[in-house]
Amino acid sequence: MPAAVLQRPPRAPAARPGTPRRTRVLALAEARWAAAATVAFLVALPLQLTGAPAGFWGPLYVLTYVTGGWEPAWSGLRALREKTLDVDLLMVVAALGAAAIGQVRDGALLIVIFAGSGALEALATARTQDSVRGLLDLTPGTATRLADDGSEETVATADLVVGDLVLVRPGERIGADGRVRHGTSEVDQASITGEPLPVVKECGDEVFAGTRNGTGALRIEVERDAGAFVIARIVAMVADASGTKAPTQLFIEKVEQRYAIGMVALTLAVFVLPLLCGADLERALLRAMTFMIVASPCAVVLATMPPLLSAIATAGRHGVLVKSAVVMERLGQVDAVALDKTGTLTSGTPQLTAVRPLPGPGWSEETLLTLAAAAEHGSEHPLARAIVAAARARGLSLPAAEGFAATPGTGVRATVDGTRIAVGAPARLLPTGHPAAAQAGALVAELEETGHTAVLVLAAGVPAGVLGIADRQRPDAAATVALLETLTGRTPMLVTGDNPRAAARLAAAVGITDVRAGLLPQDKAAAVRAEEAAGRRVLVVGDGVNDAPALAAAHTGIAMGRAGSDLAVDTADAVVVRDELAAVPAVIALSREARRLVVQNLFLASVFLSGLVVWDLAGELPLPLGVLGHEGSTVLVGLNGLRLLRTAAWRRAAAAR
Repeated sequence: MPAAVLQRPPRAPAARPGTPRRTRVLALAEARWAAAATVAFLVALPLQLTGAPAGFWGPLYVLTYVTGGWEPAWSGLRALREKTLDVDLLMVVAALGAAAIGQVRDGALLIVIFAGSGALEALATARTQDSVRGLLDLTPGTATRLADDGSEETVATADLVVGDLVLVRPGERIGADGRVRHGTSEVDQASITGEPLPVVKECGDEVFAGTRNGTGALRIEVERDAGAFVIARIVAMVADASGTKAPTQLFIEKVEQRYAIGMVALTLAVFVLPLLCGADLERALLRAMTFMIVASPCAVVLATMPPLLSAIATAGRHGVLVKSAVVMERLGQVDAVALDKTGTLTSGTPQLTAVRPLPGPGWSEETLLTLAAAAEHGSEHPLARAIVAAARARGLSLPAAEGFAATPGTGVRATVDGTRIAVGAPARLLPTGHPAAAQAGALVAELEETGHTAVLVLAAGVPAGVLGIADRQRPDAAATVALLETLTGRTPMLVTGDNPRAAARLAAAVGITDVRAGLLPQDKAAAVRAEEAAGRRVLVVGDGVNDAPALAAAHTGIAMGRAGSDLAVDTADAVVVRDELAAVPAVIALSREARRLVVQNLFLASVFLSGLVVWDLAGELPLPLGVLGHEGSTVLVGLNGLRLLRTAAWRRAAAAR
């Protein structure tokens, strides 16, 4: 059987709200053909065994061959046209060969078991899709949109756009990702975050499409278009990932063709050599067909993809989008971790806490903040957002900026009210030799000593003031660092563009001893390449534009998706869409469990294959028993790989990390 690949299944009946869709067995064409073949076989078998005329049971066996064998035969012929030897075609040939020497019943049994195995594979694949795509059923089809005059309008959730205000009444499901603008309620987020208890949501809190509102009414401002909802991103990216193949699978498929050709040659040898030694034709042909069946590598081919696809689907349901089967396999191989600071170990929502204008220009705090915020308005960096948010909170009117330019790791420049303003890292912007430089440097040192990130503001190349920004450490940062150390055997390193003192303060709080601070984007990438050159497989976790080079250079990269820049999200191999740092060690543990299942499957498949082949060559392996052993091993391997689809698999990964 070919390895399972996620495809679009037949349309299934609508599920109850909040209940993931499950593809019905008979909704699959493979299952219907397998059922028809099984029924025909079960009717024919007792007729033959009770001595009924062949005219009664013969046509039923023919029906068994046709209904159960036409699909794999057609698939095999198409593969043969592409000069590829398909295992499905070999199974059909073996069944027809059995019928040709009078073993009609045994050939029909092969067809039935083979068709049943294919139906189970198709069902398992469909259920893999159901587990992820069922999230879409959680999103209501319509939402109540509020107009500017307060009137209500029922619209399709797909038609909601950023900025719309939506009313969610008690008990309703939230129709869009957004932020609460009015009201207080408890929201059940179990379907998205896995949290067992409802979470209180107030003004300013983020909510997700598909979660259920509690007893209060909420007015929510839509912050993402329908295609960018957390649920939709999970479904789309998991679907993309399902079309990829891991290196192990690619190696198996590369070997499979050569193996299949060799198997056909050995089958001919098993048939011809006994004939040359005087064996009976029928007996030699039966043994050769049995050999071809049991030597077929169906279970080996199916050993790799089900565990990896199941792990991708499970990670997706819990907010980690793994972009390919290659990435899922590589995540389990990492033995070193590099973590960004802002937006990764910290919440990524820093707040402006100090505005210190220099006396030279004579600017007030409001003037300094207005010019800095106007210049930063076009930037997506978290520190820029904090500056703009603070200006708006004070009710300041921001003038338009011209000639905006951003340099990752340095800062931004723009012309505001005719003055060229630069805002960014003091180490990069502070001029040397200017009288105000010493004053600005003293302010920078003072703020950094208290754990702030200092941001220098230049006006026409002259220091005008310093802004102090503080970020909150994530509550689970220290625990995550400890778990990553346990998983990799090495303490993670901190790579950040922030100043050494602020970086050292955070590193000490979370348990990191290897601190690389004041790095430009290329410096981060160089640090990662140095670790890779030392033979380590480095996982980089970051969120900003300045993390993109390091994410690209790493063995594997994970972006924190909620606050992450588009460039970081696009560059990374996986995305934590809900910004739960604890999901990083969990997905590593899940990947390792998937790789263990792949090894288990390959071992099981090899034991069954070699055992049946030796039995057939050294003894007398009955054809029905060979069929049962071969197809049984294929089904066993497939089902073993799908164990990771269960919700308990993520809980085990989280506990075992």
